[in-house]
Amino acid sequence: MTTRAGFIALIGEPNAGKSTLLNRMVGAKVSIVTHKVQTTRARIRGVAMEGEAQLVFVDTPGLFKPRRRLDRAMVAAAWGGAADADIVVLLVEAHRGVTEGVERILEGLEEIGQGRKVALAINKIDRVQPGHLLELAKDLNARYAFAETFMISAERGHGVEDLRKWLAGELPEGPWLYPEDQIADLPMRMIAAEMTREKLTLRLHQELPYQMTVETESWQERKDGSARVDQIIYVMRDGHKGIVLGKGGETIKAVSQAARAELEEFLDRKVHLFLQVKVRPNWLEESERYSEMGLDFKDGNA
Repeated sequence: MTTRAGFIALIGEPNAGKSTLLNRMVGAKVSIVTHKVQTTRARIRGVAMEGEAQLVFVDTPGLFKPRRRLDRAMVAAAWGGAADADIVVLLVEAHRGVTEGVERILEGLEEIGQGRKVALAINKIDRVQPGHLLELAKDLNARYAFAETFMISAERGHGVEDLRKWLAGELPEGPWLYPEDQIADLPMRMIAAEMTREKLTLRLHQELPYQMTVETESWQERKDGSARVDQIIYVMRDGHKGIVLGKGGETIKAVSQAARAELEEFLDRKVHLFLQVKVRPNWLEESERYSEMGLDFKDGNA
């Protein structure tokens, strides 16, 4: 029996569907999915099995023009994830086509793509006519020599199986990198923090898109098999604290219930989740916050 294993980096602009594709490939919710751009901060690895091959996905933050330290650290993490991978998959949104951002990524691929296979996945194909898809595929392949092109809908699952089978066949031969039943290599504390952050983002995306972060402060296993999870939500201003708490504490209560329910489903056991909100005006400039998110503080230097 010949086993294969390797790392696959999913790259693309924010909102191109990388997290949705990762979750579809892995068959479980590993990477948070919101309609707000730049929600994936750390390089989350999801593990999928296809025959005798183990596919380890690196879900990179969306590639965009960085403006702040956090942005620069995220972009560095994205390109770092691609540079460490055996295969790179570029996701392009069918209805948006070759944007300025896609052009910038194609330029970056000239260097990163050397010595590794790069596949093109045109996502959200249900949003355009077939003729448009063929034109777009032709245009992109003229700009970069992709090893293979796939037409997919990560949300609906169209074409995803073909992509997974192709990836499995292209990975290098070798032993598996993770136990077969392991979904993600992110510590559970970080996954739990991401789940809460997703619920906050969905609820407060208008008021507070990026000015908050969540950390799991403690995780206690209880004798009855349940877990007590304490988390801190860091915000930048006193006014933000009020927004997160909501009138009579209703916002944080709803966020806590939604995050707890998802965490219980993920762990398949009872969870007691406690949330606290703290004001830290400079959290975006603190190296510990970056370590918690799996990012390198130094990557944010201008």
